[in-house]
Amino acid sequence: MKTIRLFTLLVIVAFVVAACAPAATPAPAQPPAKVEPTKAPAAAGLKCDKPIKIGLITDKSGALAVYGAMTERSFLLGMEYVTGAPGKDNVFKLGDCEIQIIIADDKGVVDTTATVARELIEVKKVDLLVGTVSSGGTATLQGIARDNKKVLIVAPAAANDITGKDFNEYTFRTSRNNYQDFINLCQYLTTKYKKFVQIAPDYSFGRGGAASARDACTKFGGTFVMDDIFAPLDTKEFTPYMEQIAKSGAEAWIVTWAGAGFIPMIKAAKDVGLTDKLAMGSSIANNATVAPFYATAVGQNSGILYHYTAPKNPINDWLIKELKARYKEPPDLFDADAMNAAILALAAIKKTNGNTSPDALIKAMEGLEFDGPKGKVFIRPEDHVAIQDMYIVKILNVDDKEFKFFELVSTTRPEPPCLLPESLKARCGKLPYGSLSGK
Repeated sequence: MKTIRLFTLLVIVAFVVAACAPAATPAPAQPPAKVEPTKAPAAAGLKCDKPIKIGLITDKSGALAVYGAMTERSFLLGMEYVTGAPGKDNVFKLGDCEIQIIIADDKGVVDTTATVARELIEVKKVDLLVGTVSSGGTATLQGIARDNKKVLIVAPAAANDITGKDFNEYTFRTSRNNYQDFINLCQYLTTKYKKFVQIAPDYSFGRGGAASARDACTKFGGTFVMDDIFAPLDTKEFTPYMEQIAKSGAEAWIVTWAGAGFIPMIKAAKDVGLTDKLAMGSSIANNATVAPFYATAVGQNSGILYHYTAPKNPINDWLIKELKARYKEPPDLFDADAMNAAILALAAIKKTNGNTSPDALIKAMEGLEFDGPKGKVFIRPEDHVAIQDMYIVKILNVDDKEFKFFELVSTTRPEPPCLLPESLKARCGKLPYGSLSGK
């Protein structure tokens, strides 16, 4: 069997921090009124009594600033695309309605996320929030948005819990969740391998990611040869775990990990010869990681959330053109999430005719379908998950100067189960609850 040496971070876990907010106060356990896709009206004739303020929280100067930069630039480009003109000092015109974008840097720190969110709400008087990069910061942001009755659009954080156990009626997302990553990836992995083992950090996100991987790969015909391995998040010595995986009898190992531990994990895997024996299943991350991590994987296939060469549509073409012109580079992993967040926000504002009350925005966003760089995005009304295209790609090279590394193999559209807490199970309606089988 040909071994894939994929030494890379699983994208959904590379960007998350461990902190989580307290569970949100449940909304009434009733299904949302609309379940069919709706489309926003044109902006002609739209008027606002006062400017609409949107607070964008992202990481501009912390450990995740590279992803924060993608978020900021493409959120503003999304505003420009919809309104038809560049914003002056981040102010855009939608019909006769002024839209002000106020950007705050949370430095990727949960406490700072809370501080800047409260300032945006209490001092800047924003009507709507967007953010943030880390899933830990997003969990905190959810609680603040709920307590202040402000609608929050999540981009690009990926944790299941955002629209799972931490769900509240004010939270929507254009980012995918862990399940969508694994549904996309496992559909491919199980065509090559049938026996799996996995390791994940021993806290809520790691356990949630591992559960998603186990469910998805099993759904598509794979089996797990042993119980999932959970190691402390601060683990530095991985040799015993790697030896356990090497002796497991699996054909491939799946990693869900957060933070710096990934580097010593891979070193330990190499030291015990694991990387020569087992394939490693992993989704592809951002453009900068391809050269250092995928040189030995040329010719192999893997999953990816978004790469600018995969979707073919006019909005993606426009995003490519503008980013190349202004930033001298094509879109990267999270540019589509960010542009979609702007498109969703303005679509909802158009649909409410400028009414930014939470009740109006919630009603407008639930069941909304819109076009973005990845094609059609549908905001599932039951749990506010963003149903969207994802991709399986073949790695052609790792050194193309325009990051044209891949050939599209297939486009998938993962439908994750409803993960709402038991108290809100009625909202899930006919969706599979808790797992892909619903059992």
